[in-house]
Amino acid sequence: MELSTRVPTIKTRFLILSDTHGHDLHDYSAYRADVAIHCGDLTTESKRREFVSAINLSKTLDTPLKLVIAGNHDFILDIPMFQKKVTEVITPLDPALVQKEYGDYGEIRKLFEDARESGIILLEEGTYDFKLQNDARLKIYASPYTPSLGDWGFQYHPETGHMFDIETDTDVVVTHGPPRGILDMTYSGGRAGCPRLFEAIARARPKMHCFGHIHEGWGAKLVGWREKVSKNPSHLTDIDNGRSVMVRKLSQIKQDIPAIESSHCAGDENSLEVGIHTLFVNAALEGSEELPIHPVWQIDLELPRQI
Repeated sequence: MELSTRVPTIKTRFLILSDTHGHDLHDYSAYRADVAIHCGDLTTESKRREFVSAINLSKTLDTPLKLVIAGNHDFILDIPMFQKKVTEVITPLDPALVQKEYGDYGEIRKLFEDARESGIILLEEGTYDFKLQNDARLKIYASPYTPSLGDWGFQYHPETGHMFDIETDTDVVVTHGPPRGILDMTYSGGRAGCPRLFEAIARARPKMHCFGHIHEGWGAKLVGWREKVSKNPSHLTDIDNGRSVMVRKLSQIKQDIPAIESSHCAGDENSLEVGIHTLFVNAALEGSEELPIHPVWQIDLELPRQI
């Protein structure tokens, strides 16, 4: 991959969180950033009040741009799936009760539309370009889809896979779930990440890929890539472990810490070389009984200056 070092860059701070599940959280208003990213699962039961709470949390963040994607728990945003779930209930649900708890079809999207004046943008699957207030340009790919055999929202059959159309000049990828082999280990010892997602990331090599979904996989890893991508990329064949660094993992967090900073700009100890590295961040906040809430991430990266 041909690299360019001549494009002027701007240090940009990201505040990254995921899997808030409607919980009462720390006050994060003190952590200023250029961009906030929520990687999905704003709710537990996809109820209207949970979305209102999540939007209100986003409004308190001291960031001019707040980007949000849905997760599998946010199934009301996947209207065909929500309609299917309602119609398949054996004892028919009272429509008035459904409306009270979940709102009308499309109502939650309207809540997000109204929140755009606060800088909150709900991203559908696709590629977006943003001009940031710090004069940087951000090209981002977003997708809420995860593999599953269940009946949650935004899911696909693991054997069928999903097409993640990530362009090679993408700066940041935001998905709800992890790629196979990176910060995706479950408590049972299995890997829950998506192989097709890993393939797409390995080919595009964005600066950062952030996600959640697998709560116990919380952490960050700076991954170095091998020079050539395999025909069928895999975490077993395409990662250069000699150029990779585990920035932080869950076992290293022994107490309640609201946020963790990590900078990967030129001159930093773990600096990121474009096309050579990708920073992977699992930002799932919901924890366990031992540590109920994981820290949010404050990540510094260099982005190209607006032309």
